[in-house]
Amino acid sequence: MTDLETGTLDATGATLGFDVRRPTPGNDDGNDNGNDDGNDNGKGSGSTGTGTDGEPRALLLVGSPMGADGFRTLASHFTDRTVVTYDPRGVGRSARTDGAAESSPEEHADDLRRVIEALGVGAVDVFASSGGAVNALTLVERHGDLVRTLVAHEPPLARVLPDREAALAACEDIHRTYLREGTGPAMAKFFVLVSHQGPFPADWTDRPAPSPADFGLPTEDDGSREDPLLGQNMRGCTAHRPDFTALRAAPTRIVVAAGKESGEQFPARAAAATAAGLGILPALFPGDHGGFLGGEYGQHGAPEEFARTLREVLDGNG
Repeated sequence: MTDLETGTLDATGATLGFDVRRPTPGNDDGNDNGNDDGNDNGKGSGSTGTGTDGEPRALLLVGSPMGADGFRTLASHFTDRTVVTYDPRGVGRSARTDGAAESSPEEHADDLRRVIEALGVGAVDVFASSGGAVNALTLVERHGDLVRTLVAHEPPLARVLPDREAALAACEDIHRTYLREGTGPAMAKFFVLVSHQGPFPADWTDRPAPSPADFGLPTEDDGSREDPLLGQNMRGCTAHRPDFTALRAAPTRIVVAAGKESGEQFPARAAAATAAGLGILPALFPGDHGGFLGGEYGQHGAPEEFARTLREVLDGNG
């Protein structure tokens, strides 16, 4: 079993908690990290080769608002690498120290920079999902030298969609519902939002509100307003405008991914639009938005197939 090292970092307005899993001695997972097939889209050979410490390139797994616990299964499939996970600010061990009610992708990107630089191994590979993909793309815009390959899995970027106005209004409505009525009503709207197939109609926010009880959610407001999804990240994440010029100019090899089973759901459509903005095709991964999950939070994706696909993509073969 790979030992888990934990650490903390001071950041602007937050303390960050992170974990490091070192490679298991003698375990290469059947992966030839020296392979280079030349399939690099003009930006290097993906994750092949080693970091500055002579070890296989470190892999950083990033979510938001999901923390490190959500990557336990996926990390277990990369025991030949140093795997790093962390809790985004406002989640788990990463407490905010500035009292701010909302977080921005720019803040998260700076946090990621600090984590990578603290490793001292040079450029890393990054798999980032959902809001984590938005934050990792923002990191590459600003510090592309720190990331060799980024796999951005279903970034929920509402601004890149043709129906951006309706999508942004829906996200704003969820946030306002949370501030006004609490977790249950807001999360019910969130569930309806992320399960919807296709573009959002202009009258989306005028439709009758779903009942929290129908989703097994609390109907009473407990008064708390610290939810990292509904409160802290909903608006900043979805309203972020990616700088495609900076992303295309970055030395990072960027792969934008969507789940094969996601269909035309919001994050998958945003992934396709983000890929188009970069002039590339999206990569299709097993499962849906949570395809890498192996029981975390009661959700089961297709983690073995997902990890196999991720390894192929990182090695430049997918």
